[in-house]
Amino acid sequence: MVSTKFILREASTLDFAQAETICNWYHLSSQERGTGIATRTVSYIQTKMEKAEAVIAYDDTRVIGFCYIESFEDKNYVSNSGLIVHQDYRGMGVAKKIKSMVFDLAKKKYPKAKIFGITTSEKVMKINVDLGYIPTSFTKLTSDEKFWSGCSSCPNYSILLEKNKKMCLCTGMIALPDTQKTNNNENK
Repeated sequence: MVSTKFILREASTLDFAQAETICNWYHLSSQERGTGIATRTVSYIQTKMEKAEAVIAYDDTRVIGFCYIESFEDKNYVSNSGLIVHQDYRGMGVAKKIKSMVFDLAKKKYPKAKIFGITTSEKVMKINVDLGYIPTSFTKLTSDEKFWSGCSSCPNYSILLEKNKKMCLCTGMIALPDTQKTNNNENK
C-alpha cells in the first residue's frame, strides 16, 4: 500500500542519485503508453536539478515524481517538460501538484516569458487548462531548434519533421504572461 502523503520541493544536487531512476521511468512510460515521450539522459536531469529548474516529489525517501523547466529564445519562452509520476502514485493528485509548483517556478524565474508545453496526455491537458494554459498551434510556441531537437528521441519525431515542426501527435499549450492564473498555493 502506498502513502497518500508526499513531499514536494525544488530539486537540487541532493537529488542527483534519483536521476537514473527518473530517466528509466521516461523509457518505461514511453513503452507502456505506446505514445510519444522523449527520453532524457542522467546528466541532463542532473543539470536541471543543479540549476534549481526542476520539481521533485518524494514519499518519505522514495522519489515518486519529477518535472523540469527550460528557457528558450532569450528567456522569452519557458517550457515545463518531463512530467513523470511513478505508476503506484498516479491518480492521487501528485501530477497536479508537481505541475502547479513547476508552473510557479517558471513564473518566478522567468516572469515575462510565455510558458508552454506539448503533451499527448489528456490528464496533463486538463491540469494545464486549470493553470491557465490554452491549446495552441505549434507556430505559437518557440521556434528555438534546441527545444524541437529535444523531441528527437520521441517515437513520433518523424511525424514532427514531416510536418515541418508545425504539428505532431502532441497538443501545444501556452500560458501568456498576462493571462497566467494564480494557483492559490494549491501545492502547499
